[in-house]
Amino acid sequence: MSTLLKDYPVVIEFPVAWGEMDSMGHVNNIVYFRYFESARIAYFEKTNLINHMIATGIGPILGEISCKFRIPLSYPDKVLVGAKVVGIEEDRFVMNHLVYSIKHSKVAAEGDGVIVTFNYRDGKKVNVPEVVKQGILDLEKSANPAFIRG
Repeated sequence: MSTLLKDYPVVIEFPVAWGEMDSMGHVNNIVYFRYFESARIAYFEKTNLINHMIATGIGPILGEISCKFRIPLSYPDKVLVGAKVVGIEEDRFVMNHLVYSIKHSKVAAEGDGVIVTFNYRDGKKVNVPEVVKQGILDLEKSANPAFIRG
């Protein structure tokens, strides 16, 4: 695994599929957001956020997302996609994603998402529950002992 991903507590591998390419012969830009989403959900599963959402109705909703494309991806390739939280605020946290091409040994894309804590039963945003904060902190410390929230 690339040392670029050493501070990411969640890293998943995907094959680049032929059908992900567009008419220009490279992976379509929307696919990167799917990679981010899959890594984000894997992260939520590791922090028990999904179970918390099922039990309480309070869970994540994507408020904002961005992506910087570094190099084009194409079939055949495999990518490693990392997810980590880089900051926690009262009612949201910021998650960073990195897409690494195994074929090129380079970062293909990186992006940030703002995840807002949302009460799906009441239809409004709420503060990040302490149990969720603690799950994030514990997971981040497993990959990066110097992680500081805020």
